[in-house]
Amino acid sequence: MTDPAATARDRGSKERLVTLRPTAPIVPPVNVSGRALMVVIAIMSFLCAVTLGAVTMVQEKAEAWQGDVSREITIQIKPEEGLDMDQALIAVRDIVLGSPGAVAARIVDRASTARLLEPWLGEGFDMDELPVPRLVIVTIDENNPPDFGAMRQALAEAVPAAALDDHRAWADRLISMARITVLIGVGILSLMLATTMLTVIFATRGAMAGNRHIVEVLHFVGAETGFIASQFQRRFLLIGLKGAGVGGGVAAVVFLLLAAWQNHTMATALNDQATALFGRFSLSSAGYFGIVAIIALIAAMTTLTTRLTVIRTIREIDRQRADPSLAEIG
Repeated sequence: MTDPAATARDRGSKERLVTLRPTAPIVPPVNVSGRALMVVIAIMSFLCAVTLGAVTMVQEKAEAWQGDVSREITIQIKPEEGLDMDQALIAVRDIVLGSPGAVAARIVDRASTARLLEPWLGEGFDMDELPVPRLVIVTIDENNPPDFGAMRQALAEAVPAAALDDHRAWADRLISMARITVLIGVGILSLMLATTMLTVIFATRGAMAGNRHIVEVLHFVGAETGFIASQFQRRFLLIGLKGAGVGGGVAAVVFLLLAAWQNHTMATALNDQATALFGRFSLSSAGYFGIVAIIALIAAMTTLTTRLTVIRTIREIDRQRADPSLAEIG
């Protein structure tokens, strides 16, 4: 005779065993198409992040150029026979500091002048053997600039070899060039984002095509469209986040390495010229925030594309059921 208590224990044990069995996900883990999509997203995210970083640096450099032009003027002293260059530099500095609107004046020393000429003349050249002009950089008050005409006259009387350059002759050209450069960079970034969107859309649709049979089975057993779409959204959201995160992270590391290289090679001719032309390679907080925004945008775009693709696939399945001839044509 069967013991009821033993039977109940056996049934409870079986129920516990069934409960402890792992449940397989409705959407399978990342397959070959999912990995390919992740690689595509990573590559496009990297290109977009690098482009965004470059545009950000160009814009910041353009703003710095405009600020430098409006804040500084340069006085050049050409070497002449019988001219004591050191005394001439001091005289120019004193005249400038005595003018209203001049905040500070800095004499560019021989070592700095030699570094500026090293890319063309090489290292170790003797400045005394060449007629190298010397510079005095003057910082002016942007809100109350000095009278450049009076300053030129005072310099001409005290040091005839001195020439004042207020940069106004080419400041407008420089500002226009900087603005055009920023506009070109923004245009390139827009094209990169558009290309990324199209690439992600087509790659996501291609990956979804490999899972069409899963959508058909779920729809056949009565699963609602929203439920099916949510299952695929979660899977492809992770794919988008991983791919975009890898691409954006690599781009951020590239900028960090460039900044570290620039700091490591400081006070060299190559670094001075690169800094003068391109500025600092380090990204500001706005640049890194833009990279994070690109990662979020691409992940969201992948998720939205997945949802729309699932909905469209279900509609195609419904149309094929209503008209079997469509399936034969497809």
